[in-house]
Amino acid sequence: MLIDSHAHLDDEKFDEDREQVIESLKKSGIDLIINPGSDLNTSIKAVSLAQKHENIYAAVGVHPHSAAEMDYSTLDILKSFARRDKVVAIGEIGLDYYYDNSPRDIQRKWFREQLNLAKEVGLPVIIHSRDAAGDTFQILKEAQDGRLIGVMHCYSSSVEMALEYIKLGFYISLAGPVTFKKSKTSKEVAKVVPLDRLLIETDSPYMAPEPYRGRRNEPKYVKYVAETIAELRGISFEELAEKTSENAKKLFRIK
Repeated sequence: MLIDSHAHLDDEKFDEDREQVIESLKKSGIDLIINPGSDLNTSIKAVSLAQKHENIYAAVGVHPHSAAEMDYSTLDILKSFARRDKVVAIGEIGLDYYYDNSPRDIQRKWFREQLNLAKEVGLPVIIHSRDAAGDTFQILKEAQDGRLIGVMHCYSSSVEMALEYIKLGFYISLAGPVTFKKSKTSKEVAKVVPLDRLLIETDSPYMAPEPYRGRRNEPKYVKYVAETIAELRGISFEELAEKTSENAKKLFRIK
């Protein structure tokens, strides 16, 4: 059984068949799903889904795209949700300098504030970083006081940076791009990251792996990510599935 460590089942692309997708998870070999929020509204939806379904867990947080909409009252609401039983992380949070949907100084401010929130409530973080590796790493390094743990979601930076994140206490999560023929860096990362620091995900409904690239992604397609990484590492699919599931349960403290 696999764990999809990052899927947005609250997304509107699942509005027509969300319950069917969720009901089919076990038959598709998916044990659990971590569903992160990206703003206050989606965080509330993620918590609602987790409360309704035994095999879904939630994370709450504000994505850098929505950082400009955030204030301290939002942070207080996130804090109240973070104390609920099936909320297992603060996320997804971080920096996005590719789209720059929020001013960069505002992104950094609320990234830091949410990292502090995670440490206060004792939860791991789910980190989004796009075209912002230097600032992301520096902020995490400054925030690391022995209490900060988390995962670099849908990792797309260099092998060298991945190893630095691991030294800082983080896990590396790989998604659909590792299956793309031209994703050489992702494939190198898949080979190098220690097996006890590796997670897999879909980032559904985005980033569908081969052979479904360009279509709506679904949690059941995480098996293609797992198969690709297992082949790259020269290990069995079963070993990869077992270890990444063990890692996810350890990080998110799921018994």
